[in-house]
Amino acid sequence: MRKITLGSTGMEVPAVAVGFWRLNRKTDVKTAEKFIKTAMENGANFFDHADIYGGGEAEKIFAEAVGMTPSVREKMFIQTKCAIVPGKRFDFSKEHIIKSAEGSLKRLNTEYIDVLLLHRPDTMMEPDEVSEAFDELKSSGKVRHFGVSNENIWQMEYLRRNLNVPISVNQMQLSIAHCPMIQSGLNVNMFNDSAVERGSGIIEYCRMNNITMQAWSPLQYGFGEGSFIDSPKYPELNAKLKELAEKYSVSKAAIALSWIASHPAGIQPITGTLKKERLADCLKAADIVLDRDEWYSVYMSAGNILP
Repeated sequence: MRKITLGSTGMEVPAVAVGFWRLNRKTDVKTAEKFIKTAMENGANFFDHADIYGGGEAEKIFAEAVGMTPSVREKMFIQTKCAIVPGKRFDFSKEHIIKSAEGSLKRLNTEYIDVLLLHRPDTMMEPDEVSEAFDELKSSGKVRHFGVSNENIWQMEYLRRNLNVPISVNQMQLSIAHCPMIQSGLNVNMFNDSAVERGSGIIEYCRMNNITMQAWSPLQYGFGEGSFIDSPKYPELNAKLKELAEKYSVSKAAIALSWIASHPAGIQPITGTLKKERLADCLKAADIVLDRDEWYSVYMSAGNILP
């Protein structure tokens, strides 16, 4: 599988990551074990978690499924997230960050986390507290690298100026059918809806500062509205995906993921499926690099416009 360098970490990781936001006790450990084995056999050893996934159980099920030992642990990269207290608040306090990280370490049955992300922006953030939490987790060896999720350029810049460690990742919602950060960049100074700045400059900011962007919900449109694959709402997009899928002998989903991974920013899409057959197919996206004509044709087939 094609590799990318993850931000400033120096880690060479798969171009497509495997996410576990759907993992919960409805999935038995044996099924989870087969799923993770499929990922590893296909070279996909970068796993994305969060302390709230599966109501807090996803990390624990993952560790049980892989039979976590030091020898198993060294073969994978584990990323997890913290700072969401569901239905109540976002929390960047030092106490919460450290407590959440230690909870993830326990559930994952590991001594260290490769990357810890702050899950959503906290408007009550005190950057000195974040810095102290990161420094303590770093110096203790509990977390090796840090990042954020769903943050704009000013939130990242403000945080960066107060940290002693670099921000290596920003995880954002991005798909062909949900790409405001790309739309606004292509429609600068225009009087149309695509010109509205809903994340303008994030891609360029991350490239300038050696921050890897990760794409969550890479096959979805809207906020949890569903997949655009085979959706009657996107006939032209699905026709184009089918055309390219036949050319590259993969599925439409793999082409949709490759559209993200082909961007020169080195964006890392995160899969959401828990079906091992579908995962194996999606991972083929890592080795498909669309050329400029193909990339733009997919972009426009989703109803996105050029000025």
